[in-house]
Parts: sequence; structure tokens; C-alpha cells
Amino acid sequence: MVELKVITFVEFINQHFFKYMQAFIKSFQLPDGRTIQIETGKLAKQADGSVVVRMENTMLLATVVSNKVAKEDVDFMPLTVEYQEKYASTGRFPGGFFKREARPAEAEILTARLVDRALRPLFPENYHADTQVLVYLISGEKNTLPDALACLAASSALAVSDIPFHGPVSEVRVGRINGQLVINPTVAEMEKSDIDMMVAATIDNIMMVEGEMKEISESEMVEALRFAHDVIKTQCQAQIELVQESGRGITKREYCHEVNDEDLRKAVNEFCYSKIYAIASKASAKHERSEAFDAVLSEFIETLAEEDRADKSSMIKRYFHDVNKHAVRDVILNERTRLDGRKLDEIRPIWCEVDYLPMAHGSAIFTRGETQSLTSVTLGTKLDEQIIDGAVIEGKNNFILHYNFPPFSTGEAKPLRGTSRREIGHGNLAMRALKNMIPGPEINPYTIRVVSDILESNGSSSMATVCAGTMALMDAGVKLKKPVSGIAMGLITDTSSGKFAVLSDILGDEDHLGDMDFKVTGTTDGITACQMDIKVDGLPYEVLTQALDQARRGRFHILGEIAKTITEPRADYKPHVPRMVQMTIPREFIGAVIGPGGKVIQEMQRETGTVIVLEEVGEQGIIDISGANIEAIEAVKARIRGIVAIPEVGQIYTGKVKTITAFGAFVEILPNKDGLLHVSEIDWKRIENVEDVLKVGDMIEVKLIDVDKKTNKLKLSRKVLLPRPDGKK
Repeated sequence: MVELKVITFVEFINQHFFKYMQAFIKSFQLPDGRTIQIETGKLAKQADGSVVVRMENTMLLATVVSNKVAKEDVDFMPLTVEYQEKYASTGRFPGGFFKREARPAEAEILTARLVDRALRPLFPENYHADTQVLVYLISGEKNTLPDALACLAASSALAVSDIPFHGPVSEVRVGRINGQLVINPTVAEMEKSDIDMMVAATIDNIMMVEGEMKEISESEMVEALRFAHDVIKTQCQAQIELVQESGRGITKREYCHEVNDEDLRKAVNEFCYSKIYAIASKASAKHERSEAFDAVLSEFIETLAEEDRADKSSMIKRYFHDVNKHAVRDVILNERTRLDGRKLDEIRPIWCEVDYLPMAHGSAIFTRGETQSLTSVTLGTKLDEQIIDGAVIEGKNNFILHYNFPPFSTGEAKPLRGTSRREIGHGNLAMRALKNMIPGPEINPYTIRVVSDILESNGSSSMATVCAGTMALMDAGVKLKKPVSGIAMGLITDTSSGKFAVLSDILGDEDHLGDMDFKVTGTTDGITACQMDIKVDGLPYEVLTQALDQARRGRFHILGEIAKTITEPRADYKPHVPRMVQMTIPREFIGAVIGPGGKVIQEMQRETGTVIVLEEVGEQGIIDISGANIEAIEAVKARIRGIVAIPEVGQIYTGKVKTITAFGAFVEILPNKDGLLHVSEIDWKRIENVEDVLKVGDMIEVKLIDVDKKTNKLKLSRKVLLPRPDGKK
């Protein structure tokens, strides 16, 4: 007989509600002494897992929810990661008409991609339930970069959930200030850093790397990775201890998202492996190879009963994919040759061309194997700068790079859904590769937009964008400090045999079937950007070092191929490029150049057909002048020099008579600087009526003979420049 125990409402609340409300906090310190704490059990408790990560006054809320049941015939991990910075977190209103957070900004998309790439490889291969990770910045300090904490927050939320996950994982930003490596540097410190690198890792392995550098060496990069990994181990250990102390996430849910038929798996392997191995052993083009693989699959399906073809279709495709991957990897490891017949470190044939688009300010075609980028450069004014209006970062950007990946580049017909996250990520990598080679405003006054349209793709189109971008910038006459090239490296490993193969300039298939995608860009003097995703456990630093050394040799080869087409920036811009010069003036003259209500600057623009942009920077006014011809620009410069010039007593000026009065005339000797030419100073002889001698608009020579110390009024004389009647000097 079951005995029911009656409890009071207060007892029920104590046993269930307050236990449910209990919060757990785990803290640890960064090398510089700053404390990070992870809190769970306080916010968003209906999610499968939720945490708040805090560093000083910056706080991120991360939640994760995963469906209990997977959809049918799904053979991948349907993971969605979103990152959003709440404007209220920094006490700001969103820009725009609606005044609310809407579609994610590019910076938020890039942060979400970093988190996604760190998390995705750590889910079980047979887990296919829809999973959503949301990370919000809910409190932010202006000097703290929150993106470095996003992966820690997301992983911690997964750790305290019942969702199967082979973590924990965490991420840090590595900077180097004055030769000293720093973890999660501040915004102010990053301005002085020559490394900006995000590194994600588990306790045992580095998983993901992305960043930009100012021409560092391969050994310096490896040193930064080791430094980051040591700190990440502490962050992962903190997550493990949080799970143990809170009791949350210890037990993971049971699931069954795949139905398998081992006899069918064996049949696919026995029928297909040798055929795929033979195809992969012979050099072939992408579409030819794909058709041959498809033919093997079709041959196998023909051997099956009619009912098995329909009922086990998705299972057959999954097993065939596994066999295909295994056979191709074995060919590379055993035969030391590639799908297209190349050696492991061989670069595909390259051909280049510049000035292909006659009316673009700069253009280039870069083709490497079956990958091709057509890239254009447009030079604009400060009015064309990109305005950055984030919750944490505000400012302007005068170097923009956009990457487009139309479906025809891979021979497919797909609906166009706007710019994809992949396009944003690849464009950002290419932009970071080139940006530090763009000279400062004293040499390059332009706002620059680079657009890469990928016309063919079979591996590493982002690196083709870097190479095409280098050539297009030089074709435009931008005084690039040094040419930049990029290469994508791959890796095939077999842990059982210890064999591995580092691949230079990987194909799309080698990227998909391999264990690493490592993109490296740089000049002859060092690395400028990198992006690495590792899909295998236990990648030794020795292998990574070999990959970096092989990448360096590949970069140099590509730079040599680029040099066959263009070696240095054009001496001058093309005739149809708007001319632009920059000049500086003391801050106190900014108002005089602008004039009341903008009258002076508008008049200069109207009269010369130029565009004038004036900004106050510190103690100076920075003026950008652009126009169709250099003569118009020089006219503006002369006018501005006149405005900012200080009249000197004893100096002779050619001035314009502006107004005439009974006691003399006012003469403009410099822009907006009038002086009084008294009637007694017009001539040695007596003048009864000023208008008998002078007319408004007359250009006359006058000498500045005095400046009133109290009023700064100018006193002019014309007669001192005329011969005296008595012949005296």
C-alpha cells in the first residue's frame, strides 16, 4: 500500500522552489589579476542550460536549448548560434528609425561564427536535434571587449545542461603590447597591439584560431597559441568544477537520432571502397570526379532490392559519405598524392590580370586552379566612410572589403537570400589580411572599398580574394606598403598508424574530408592574418609548425606569380579617379573655413566643383579636398591658406574692394579678412569722394600698416606704395 505524505505549502516551497532558485558561482583569475566569474541557477532557468559570465562590469547571459527529438533524415548537427549586444548594456539608444535591436550587425555575426566554430565539432557525431545557443551582452564597459567572453559563456551553458557535449571549451583574445603577450586586452591596449588573435580550445586541444597580425613570424604565432592555451585550460577547469559543485549537467540525456544497419554499412564499404580509391588515385577535375563518385553510388544502389532503395535511402547516402571520406584520405596518406594529381606541397597553376574593368578605379583577376576572383577597387571621400554604431564600439571605417559568393561559382542554381554569414566571415578575413598594409591618411586620403566576386570556386576563395585584392589595390594606385598573398592549408591524419599529410592550397573536397582548414596570409616579412579550424583531437605543435612553414613557402610562391603581373602600385591614379589631397589647419581656424552657416565652405565647393570634408582631430582640423582635376583642388588649397594666414604688418597684399564709405573703403586682403583703407591713405593727394577713385570689386595693392591691439582691426595704406609728389621716399 502506497503511503502519501501530506506536506504544507511552506514545506513545498522550501523543498522545491528555493532549491530551484539556488545560484552557484565559480570564479577564477586571468594572468593580470582580473577576475572572471560564472554564475548559474539565477537567470533563464527554463532553458536547458544558462549562465551569466562576468568580468568586472561586463556581463554576458548565455542560454542553450535543444529539442528532445531530432527531425527525420537529418544527418548533420542543426546548431544555431546567435550573439547580440544589448544597447542598454552600455547606456545607449540603438541608431535608426525603430530604436530597437533588429538584425545582427556584422560584428555580432562574426562573434557568433567564432563561437559556432568552437562548439560545433564537440557535439557527438550522431546527435542531430535542433540546438540553439543565444549569447547576450547585458552589461558592458566601453573599455572591455565582450566577444572574448562569448565562447566561455556558451560552453558553460552547455556544461550545466543535460545536452550531450564533449566540452568544455573556451576562448580568449591574445594581444601583444610592447613585446608582452596579454590575454583579453582592453580596447585602449588593443590600439598598441601588433597581434589581435582569438583562440578557442579544450583542455587538451586547440580547436579554432582567427586573427590579424602586423607581420609576425611563424614562431611568434605558435608562442601566442601556447600562451592562450595555458589560460584556456584554467577556464575549462572552472567549468568542470562549476558542474561538480552545482550538480547540474553531470547526467546527460539519452538519445537515439540515427537508425543503423550494420550489414548495409558493410555492404557499402565492400562494394564502394576500392572503386572510390581507384577514382581518387587518378588526377581529375572537380565535376568529373564528382560524377565518377556519383556513378559508384548509383551502381551500388542498383544491387539493392527495390524496397531497400527507398526505405534506406538516407542511410545509404550516409554510409557512402563515410566510405568516400575514408578512401580519399587513405589515397592521400598512402600514395602521397592529391585528388587533382598534385604533390602535397604543390600549388595549383595561377594566372592573373589587372586593369580588366576599364571604368573601375582598380581591378584584377586572380585564378588559381578552379578558383577565380574578380576584384574591384573604388576610391571615395570621407563621406563614403562606413559608420560603426555598435553598443560597445563606435566609429568610422575607411577600408571596406566585401566578398560575394554567387551559386554559379560552384555550378549550382540556388535562391539568393542576401549576404550569408559565410560571405561576411570570408570578407572579414580578407579585409584583416590587407588592412595593415594600407598606408595612413598622409599618403592615402581615400576611403577604399574592395569587392571580390567569386566566379569559380574549388577551395580557398577567401585566399584568392586576398591575392586579387592586393593586385587591384596596386592597379588603383593605392600605395600598398607590401603585397599580400594567402594560402589555405589542410591536414589528413591517421591516429592508428601515426601517418599524417600536410596539404598546401587545398581543394574543396580536401577541406570537407580533412582534419584542418588553416588559412594564412602575409607578406615576405610576416603573417598578417590567419583562420584555423581543427577537426581532430591532439594536433601536435610540431605538425602545426610544419603547416606554418609549408604555408610560408606557398605564400612566397604565390607572391612570385603575382609579381609576374604587377610588382608595385601605379605611380598615379587613373584619369577618371577623383583627385584628393589632405591638409591640416590649426583648430582655431575651423570656424573661419566653414563660415557662418557653412557659407564659406559651400561657396568654395560651388565655385570649384570640389567636395570638402573638414573634421576636428585633437588640436587640428583635417581637411580632405576631392575634385575632378588638380587645378580645382589647388584653388581650394590657396583659398584655405589665405583664410588661415595671419596678416603681418608691413606685408603687401593684393586685395578686393568690398564696400565703400564716406571715410574710405574696406578691402579684403585675405579670405574673410577685411581692412580699412582710410580716405587719407588712398593717395598722397586729397580725395573728396572715394568713389571717384575706387569701385567695389576693384583689385588693388595695399600695405598693412597697423593692427589695433584691442580690436584686431586692420589698417591699410595704398599711398605708401605710390610715388610721393615731393619725390621723397
